[in-house]
Amino acid sequence: MQPTLFFLLGAPAGGEQANPLAMFLPLILIFIVFYFFIIRPQKKKEDQRKTMIEAVKKNDRVITIGGLHGTVTQVDESSVLVQVDNNTKLRIEKSALSSVGNKETAA
Repeated sequence: MQPTLFFLLGAPAGGEQANPLAMFLPLILIFIVFYFFIIRPQKKKEDQRKTMIEAVKKNDRVITIGGLHGTVTQVDESSVLVQVDNNTKLRIEKSALSSVGNKETAA
C-alpha cells in the first residue's frame, strides 16, 4: 500500500521513475500564487503612484511620506516647492510625496 502524501508529491512507488512535471508542479504553483497575489498587485500600485507623482501641478494639496501637508507652489523636474504655512515653503523631492489631490478634494 502506497502512502497518500508521497503519491501526491510525485514520489516514485517502488522502482518507478518519478515524473519530472510532478516534481516541479509545487514550485510552479507557488510561483503562480506569488505572481497573482504579491508581484502583480504591487506593480500595479507602483504604476499608479508613478502616474500620480508625474501629474502633480501647481495648487495641488499634497501629503509627504513624512506627514507634512501643504500646497504646491512650483513644480520642477524632480522636486516641488510646497507651502506649508503663510511664510514657510519647503522644497521636496517628488519621490517623497505620499498623496496628491486638488484643492476641491482636500478637506
